[in-house]
Amino acid sequence: MQVHLLDATYELFRAHFGRPPRAGIDGEPVGATLGVVESVLSLLREDGVTHLGCATDHVISSWRNERYAGYKTDEGMPPELMGQFELVEEALRALGLVVWPMVEFEADDGLAAAAARFADHPAVERVVILSPDKDMAQCVREDGRVVTFNRREGRFYDADGVAEKFGVRPASIPDYLALVGDSADGYPGLPGWGARSSATVLARYPHLEDIPDSVNAWDLKVRGAASLARTLAEHRDDALLFRELARLRLDAPIPEDDPERLRWRGVDGPAFAALAARLRAPRLLERLPTHD
Repeated sequence: MQVHLLDATYELFRAHFGRPPRAGIDGEPVGATLGVVESVLSLLREDGVTHLGCATDHVISSWRNERYAGYKTDEGMPPELMGQFELVEEALRALGLVVWPMVEFEADDGLAAAAARFADHPAVERVVILSPDKDMAQCVREDGRVVTFNRREGRFYDADGVAEKFGVRPASIPDYLALVGDSADGYPGLPGWGARSSATVLARYPHLEDIPDSVNAWDLKVRGAASLARTLAEHRDDALLFRELARLRLDAPIPEDDPERLRWRGVDGPAFAALAARLRAPRLLERLPTHD
């Protein structure tokens, strides 16, 4: 079997910003949730998608906010989107799916923990993380047992694909993000360290600890090496903190230890009918895929 892991928070954001607003039967915003439901129904029709788990951000704040004051929060988030976080969890459960709502952790942590748990199970051929988020690239395994899949591109990313895209192997992704920063998550990286220079240095020195403080000890050529080395030496503690923020936690709470518990066995009939009515989308009842 293959285990598929869905970044439901990403799906919710994509649906919200990619679809016109829509009100449910009680006037509440439901457009993003409807988009997620339609997207998941399409996913469940695809060959090989039999075992599916979904991670969500039940709240936006996490342990990372305690470590770094500038980390992302729900400030500025459209209220019509924020109001659908719990609704999309209800919708996914009505679809008959396993849902992992993250509170102290983030959805990305949940996906990483699930991937690590199921990748070595003897019944699992491969874990496919359904997310384009660059953070998830660190979960990709060199043995091919964990890959990511960008649904918009229709492209799988194995370890070589990650290296082609970012210039570093999956294990160096947290170090890469620590240097270049991540504006979506709210940490800036180090001044002067861009994508190209970071990839070049990490291709030779895979982790922050491996990079010498003195440029005289570097055995590679990179533009602005002296400035890069000086900046890293002066801000190494910041880089280590940013890497901690970028590194996904494998201890996020994933109760299931048997991948068979992720097998999709069809929707929860009454709950799904109630959902379709709430979303003012009765045609959803005609679009249900078959299952074994």
